Amino acid sequence: MTIDKKVLVTGGAGFLGSHLCQRLVEQGNEVLCVDNFFTGRKVNILSLLDKPNFELMRHDVTLPLFVEVDEIYNLACPASPVHYQFDPVQTTKTSVHGAINMLGLAKRLKARILQASTSEIYGDPEIHPQPEEYRGRVNTFGPRACYDEGKRCAETLFYDYHTQHDLQIKVMRIFNTFGPNMHPDDGRVVSNFIVKALKNEPISIYGNGLQTRSFCYVDDLIDGMVRLMATPDTVTGPINVGNPDEVTILSLARLVIDLTGSKSELIYKPLPQDDPLQRCPDIGRAKKYMNWTPEIALEDGLRKTIAYFDRLLAD
Repeated sequence: MTIDKKVLVTGGAGFLGSHLCQRLVEQGNEVLCVDNFFTGRKVNILSLLDKPNFELMRHDVTLPLFVEVDEIYNLACPASPVHYQFDPVQTTKTSVHGAINMLGLAKRLKARILQASTSEIYGDPEIHPQPEEYRGRVNTFGPRACYDEGKRCAETLFYDYHTQHDLQIKVMRIFNTFGPNMHPDDGRVVSNFIVKALKNEPISIYGNGLQTRSFCYVDDLIDGMVRLMATPDTVTGPINVGNPDEVTILSLARLVIDLTGSKSELIYKPLPQDDPLQRCPDIGRAKKYMNWTPEIALEDGLRKTIAYFDRLLAD
């Protein structure tokens, strides 16, 4: 096998990280997967452990890391409210200290580095769909702030390292993504709906269910991530990557029930604090700089994800 590049993926045993590691290994890169396993799971990268160009390291990015690589994908941080609100101080540390440590490593190595940022930096938006120029409407001390503000600060650090040290950076703002390897207890809407539906348990709808999201299948998202890393040095981002097709939470629940043949009933609960009513990306920059648009339809992606959870729950 011809080794292309040495690539570090932090958070590599998580949902997105495991799919990214798989893609990079298949491309012939030498991949170092780093994870502290707070939300990442070894089972996600089990099929990679016997690959000669894959290595796993248990490490927390809030501590310095000394390795030799050509590229860094910084994905380390719990991304679901259930997990990032469990220890909000640690969540902020992971975003901020983790960014500082990875940027310091990239500076020493003169390596290109990509930050997995988030659509959460837009908060509960007043502009729809959200372009990258929009500065957001975020509550700095709400229950989601540890994640939102941590990611916003990480973006600032990336641009300051780029300006001050001429570091080659890429900043990708990830919108709702779903697919196999999602944590069954992460509290995200797709995984939650599917698990409840497969168990024929009641599905909770918060508010009236008319709030909207756009859902991108993981294969499309990873394709966008790899494409962004490969763009010229002049393309730093931020660049939105997500599916611009908008659906209501209520229609998503009904679709999941239909696809699973579930007997689940819908129950309505109050809307959580700071939960955005609309979230949809403007992907004009992704089209322009990466020639990227999502290709996998929501229903097709849901079928694959349902099959994954069906197997998981059967074990």
